[in-house]
Amino acid sequence: MNRIRLRPRAAGLAAALAAAIAAPVTACGGSGSAPPAVPSLSQSAPGGQATAGTAGGARASALHAAAQCIRQHGIPGYADPVLTPSGQVYSDSRSFQNASQSVLDAVRHACAALIATAGLSPMDEPPAPPQLVQAGVRAAECLRAHGLPKVTDPTARSQYTPGHGFGVSASEGPAGGKQNPVWQHAIQACVAQVTAEIQASTLGSLSNDG
Repeated sequence: MNRIRLRPRAAGLAAALAAAIAAPVTACGGSGSAPPAVPSLSQSAPGGQATAGTAGGARASALHAAAQCIRQHGIPGYADPVLTPSGQVYSDSRSFQNASQSVLDAVRHACAALIATAGLSPMDEPPAPPQLVQAGVRAAECLRAHGLPKVTDPTARSQYTPGHGFGVSASEGPAGGKQNPVWQHAIQACVAQVTAEIQASTLGSLSNDG
């Protein structure tokens, strides 16, 4: 399900608010342009879990090498994935979502071996860790209390994007989406909770997913 992403472009609550109000609204199954198909780049375990026989240090180095290749072949802003003590891998999936199909094809052609060696699935995030779910629940509670009663509490299985949080589905928002005054009021009232959710979803925060 596509989500209305609530994302800050710079530090501070004011930046978070501006980005949240400007975020695109895409209805689930709507008629908007579909994102480019992401090629299957590896046969890693679901959610990016460490595969047997891959030591943590060697895996981290392999993930860095794969990220370097991805940056060099068309996605220059791609951040290094993080490997947690529990063996989960969180990655910069938004960079892949924003890439064109031609770029994804180039990455697949040039980097498939490195990505497979690293056991990286660039679009496959692990279940949301507890601290992210908790922050998302607090944001959802606030949004419901300020005019968006359809917003549901996220769970570990809810869709999220590292650095952008869970967002709000189009069906959970008001008619007209971000242009509706009800939406703008709710975001203004809940900017602290939304910002906390986004912060909990950054790669730095996800690296401590215990």
